[in-house]
Amino acid sequence: MKFIHIADVHLGAVPDSNKPWGEKREKEIWESFDNIITICNLEKVDLLLIAGDLFHKQPLVRELKELNYYLSKLKATQVVIMAGNHDCITARSNYPSFQWEENVHMFLDNSINTIVLPEINTEVYGLSYHTREVNEALYDKIKPIDKQRINILLAHGGENKYIPMDKKKLQQAGFDYVALGHIHKPEIISDRMAYAGSLEPLDRNEIGDRGYIIGEINKNNDVSITHIRFVSNSIRQYKRVNLMVDQDTTNGQLQDQALRIINDEGSQHIYTFFIQGMRDVAMVYDKEAIMSLGNVLDVIDQSVPDYDFDQLYIENSDNIIGLFIKKIRETENHDIVTRKALYYGIEALLGSKGN
Repeated sequence: MKFIHIADVHLGAVPDSNKPWGEKREKEIWESFDNIITICNLEKVDLLLIAGDLFHKQPLVRELKELNYYLSKLKATQVVIMAGNHDCITARSNYPSFQWEENVHMFLDNSINTIVLPEINTEVYGLSYHTREVNEALYDKIKPIDKQRINILLAHGGENKYIPMDKKKLQQAGFDYVALGHIHKPEIISDRMAYAGSLEPLDRNEIGDRGYIIGEINKNNDVSITHIRFVSNSIRQYKRVNLMVDQDTTNGQLQDQALRIINDEGSQHIYTFFIQGMRDVAMVYDKEAIMSLGNVLDVIDQSVPDYDFDQLYIENSDNIIGLFIKKIRETENHDIVTRKALYYGIEALLGSKGN
């Protein structure tokens, strides 16, 4: 049985809504989900598992219809969905009354039950959130009943307020696969348990690859072998990149360095640049010029001025600046933290002296 496991799609979210590319990102989340449908058909996937937070908030009926249309394009794939903490089933939720395609199945209760898919000899265990927070460890005591079937647990949580989990217990429970959601960073915990992570990165802290888990379960009587792998598939990534400078680096050179990185790594990605190194004392870098080069969230100048401390000490031996240089030099440690303390301290003292 071949499956794809996704989670935390957050349809309807608008990452970076205050940025020029924000509106595109809302559409790209839908595009990324539609891409999963295409992959399911190409890979001839038997089962698509959606481990919660498919929507960023309570979905409207028109949004469910749009989603259902995408799912109707699946040629031979069964779908199992659960509601997570973001799209939990409340009194006003449209999930319970919505009529899905025949191949789409959703957990509606807030206690564990199962969905049996006889055509692929599979039983999926799960539930849906009915409130934003669930403090009980609802998954820790579950064990599959029919060992002849492929048994899968679809679960969302892993934090104190969002169904805490004992992952060791879950791995020993006897499931052929545990499909996890809620944590946006993908993580393969074992060959039978994984967080798929978010389908697209949703904020600047979600750096690195995003995508889906694809796997296959072969079961003969009660003996099963599960193989899974993560596939990076997001349209964009958030990237944090260092721009290195020295005494001779000009603004033009720094901008060209940033532009080369954007062109080499992909102009579709979203960048935070950190200026690193020792700059000329008089140099002020134009961060706005770098921001204008593409999808740049922020430019953070962490460079330090390359002071001539010997000359500074000679010029200031009779005041607090000279005393500060002397004290720092007398410390036993001369690591990078100490050197930075010296640079920043001198910069502050010189600034106050100028005032």
